[in-house]
This record gives sequence, C-alpha cells and structure tokens, in this order.
Amino acid sequence: MRFLDVVLLLNALWFGAAFVQFSIAQRNTLKILVPREERGNPIAPTLSASVAFLGGINLPIGLLSLYFLVARPPFFQGAEAQLALFLFFAACHFSQFAYNLPVLMRGGRVGVAYWPVLKGPMLRIFAIDATLFVANLIVALLLVA
Repeated sequence: MRFLDVVLLLNALWFGAAFVQFSIAQRNTLKILVPREERGNPIAPTLSASVAFLGGINLPIGLLSLYFLVARPPFFQGAEAQLALFLFFAACHFSQFAYNLPVLMRGGRVGVAYWPVLKGPMLRIFAIDATLFVANLIVALLLVA
C-alpha cells in the first residue's frame, strides 16, 4: 500500500469517525463540550442538536476519500487531480486543527466556555487533525516534486 493510499484510508476513517461522533453520538459530544454543571442549561439540547451539522459536513469528506481509495476513477490518476484533492484534505484537517489553537492559547476550558484541548477526546482530535494535515500536505508536496 502506497503512502498516498494510507493517507486516503486514514482520511476516510477519521472523517467517518467524526460523522459518528457528531451525528450519531450527539449526547456524548455534548459531554465533551459542556461541563457537567452546565448540562442542565436550556441551551444544551440546542448545542447537542447543532453538532449533527458537523457530522453532516464530515461524512461526505470521508466518503470522498473512500471513493478515491476504492474506485480509483480514471480522472484521479493524474497528478494534478491528486494534488487538488490532497490540498483539499489538508485544508479540511488544518481548519479543524486551527480553530482549536485559540482555545489552546486561552488555556482550554475557561470557566464554562470552550473545551479542554489538552486532555481527553479533544486532545486526540487536536493531535490527529494536526497529524493528518501534515500527512496530506506531504502527499501534496510529493506530487509536486
């Protein structure tokens, strides 16, 4: 299996897992995002329902990666098409990583606001998005070279 294929597989798995986390396991996601003492807040159910949109965004990205890995369509064989796709995936991971940076710089959870970036599930999300951003960028750079 080529590095490119491994990265496509990791993209599919990661974005698929994000779909499950945000769209299927919404209550679990709420526990990650909202401190225990605030879960009775009337806005908590709205937040829980809103994270389903995050899953909805992640699912097609994961399916796109899986499609290119499994189907290997002819138009994907060219280096330019592969470059565009891996830059797209790198941008997807970077955006998810980058939005956690300000939270990290503020020290993670501040009172009842934000989420703990350096522990628990958010640390895994932060680290995996950073790693997959770099992996997709490396594939893109290899395609340019």
